[in-house]
Amino acid sequence: MSDSRTFGLTFKELLIIDSTTIRLFSDILKGVGRNPKNDGKKKGGLKVHMLIDAVQSVAKFVRITEAKVHDKNFLTQITVPAHSMLVFDRAYNYYKQFAKWTEEKIYFVTRQKKNAVCEILKTVMDKVLDKGVFGVYKEEIIEFTYKENKEEKKLKLRRIYYCDEKNRQFVFITNNFDITAEEVAFIYKKRWQIELLFKKMKQNFQLHYFYGENENAIRTQVWCTLIAQLLLTVLQKMANVKKAFSTVATLVRIHLISLLDVYELLRNVKRTYSKKKADALTPSLFPV
Repeated sequence: MSDSRTFGLTFKELLIIDSTTIRLFSDILKGVGRNPKNDGKKKGGLKVHMLIDAVQSVAKFVRITEAKVHDKNFLTQITVPAHSMLVFDRAYNYYKQFAKWTEEKIYFVTRQKKNAVCEILKTVMDKVLDKGVFGVYKEEIIEFTYKENKEEKKLKLRRIYYCDEKNRQFVFITNNFDITAEEVAFIYKKRWQIELLFKKMKQNFQLHYFYGENENAIRTQVWCTLIAQLLLTVLQKMANVKKAFSTVATLVRIHLISLLDVYELLRNVKRTYSKKKADALTPSLFPV
């Protein structure tokens, strides 16, 4: 299940964390945000929190909650091995959990919140980039103050300033002091893989309409979607074809109850399907 897009990574366990919100028309699960002015009442919603392996681009741990549940609560529910690298956006900034990971030698890369308050301990590097040049232009050692059991504690981190090719400014923080500043920016770019995963899920599966009107039915449909997405990803990898995921999903949807070997159907580059043997025809997506 490895992916060639991860070329250049120095961590065996690069894990990406993010969540996606699915809006519901009925107030079964509590939505997020303020009540709209026109309707007078906000719609319901659920949130799918996901931990994926960047090398395999498949989910390793999933939790479904109400949309109002804050993202950072998901960090306390995952268990990862030591020397893993986690990457997530700034919605997950949780200094108490960051300190715990640092003690367990679990590393992370994320963006700093704009209103974050910290103390600068040391400026490692500070330079001015030439016009048209992008990359790391500043690095600092900073210290955050957080509370644990009403006691103030300190957390030392690295802060990396990065300018991309579109002249956008990014500020990253990490608890890893061994990797280079360029690697920090490179690792955060890999976070986009989970966005692509959510995009596949919403575009290729039925998540804008739910067949049940109760919480259990909605959760079941979401879990079935995640399982189907995993099976189609495995099928796509087994077939070793360059067809897009949407093409694979469409072919499977059309021939789901046909007596065809979908594996051979995906590998066939012709417009017609040639029958090899009668006993080779099977309704199974994964023939034994």
